[in-house]
Amino acid sequence: MVPHLITALTGPINELEQRVLESMPAIERWFRLEWMEHTPPFYSSVDIRNAGFKLAPVDTNLYPGGWNNLTPEMLPLAVQSAMAAIEKICPEAKNLLVIPENHTRNTFYLSNLAQLKRIFHMAGLNVRIGSINPDIKEPTSIDIPGGGSVLLEPVVRSKRRLGLKDFDPCTILLNNDLSSGIPGILEDIHEQYLLPPLHAGWSVRRKSNHFHSYEEVSKRFGKLLGIDPWLINPMFNKCGEVNFTEGTGMECLTTNVDALLTKIRKKYKEYGINEKPFVVVKADNGTYGMGIMTVRDVKDLDQLNRKTKNKMAVIKDGQEVSDVIIQEGVLTNERINEAVAEPVVYMMDRYVVGGFYRVHAERGIDENLNAPGASFVPLAFAESTRLPQPGEKPGASAPNRFYMYGVIGRLAMLAASYELEATDPNAEVYE
Repeated sequence: MVPHLITALTGPINELEQRVLESMPAIERWFRLEWMEHTPPFYSSVDIRNAGFKLAPVDTNLYPGGWNNLTPEMLPLAVQSAMAAIEKICPEAKNLLVIPENHTRNTFYLSNLAQLKRIFHMAGLNVRIGSINPDIKEPTSIDIPGGGSVLLEPVVRSKRRLGLKDFDPCTILLNNDLSSGIPGILEDIHEQYLLPPLHAGWSVRRKSNHFHSYEEVSKRFGKLLGIDPWLINPMFNKCGEVNFTEGTGMECLTTNVDALLTKIRKKYKEYGINEKPFVVVKADNGTYGMGIMTVRDVKDLDQLNRKTKNKMAVIKDGQEVSDVIIQEGVLTNERINEAVAEPVVYMMDRYVVGGFYRVHAERGIDENLNAPGASFVPLAFAESTRLPQPGEKPGASAPNRFYMYGVIGRLAMLAASYELEATDPNAEVYE
């Protein structure tokens, strides 16, 4: 079941698709050269919006959950990519410890852990799951939907290493985005590989840094293809020191929202687009679809109700919001059974390993779909995302469309590697 792509079969996206397919050898070579210079994040997922006239990433996650939403056909690809990723970092790796998020009662999240464990087990590693949740004091088995269970074991820290009571891993895989800060138990680990590095967590990472890097990547990629980078890049502004609870710093927000809406209107006019521009205001270091609002008119900011202010004031783990990113809103023109959908692309090392559609029946085309009530359609990527079919009419071939999503996903992943290099506290300094 390939979803019904209602994107009009003519228009910039199809021109872009045509350009991408024609340039495939150049694109793949360009990526190869980039990966000789930069290290891809260990794994990542990218939310993409397809407006029909524009295709752009709107979020990049460096601790992706949701591996359980990938279709079983994609498993061999994920396993091969896991092998390549591990081989590059620690070829002699034998034991892998996965450190999950602390919300142990979310069975969907636990299904994701079970799938990650399966992938790395099939890649030839002994895999155990070690929790840093203080409530897990002894090995705890939790049943997951669809049968099976996940065993969470308390992590044991010695002076220099992290492991379990009878398990000494050479590699530690974080599936915890460190929203509430870096726990002491994970600091000063020098003898084991910690993936991704601690500065990839939300206590350090900022969306504005990521999209600044992505802007740079999209300009260079646009030059390679001879296209306007705006077609693949959401414009953005940022604003620090906003306090939604006290209502302070709102002038900064209003000015930036106004400036960005004006820039989008100008672009829409240039391309003859008859849509109403909007921006999305989100916490600069947020995740889980929290701390997000859509603004269609700057006047809306004067009338924020208490509920919206409260929603914007805190994000995951009760972290207060003071920095926000104001991002150009990208409509989503895709539907599955009449419900609004957006593609999410999953990558490991530098490879696209699959993806799915995030679908929300109660949300509009200009709203955040990562919200309670969302469902996932893994079959969307049942056909390979890496093997396009040249010669097919643009817009008519699902593999071609998915190949294009894979290209955009990899551009966002490359931007993440630039971003991590720029924020690395241990980077070598060359005078």
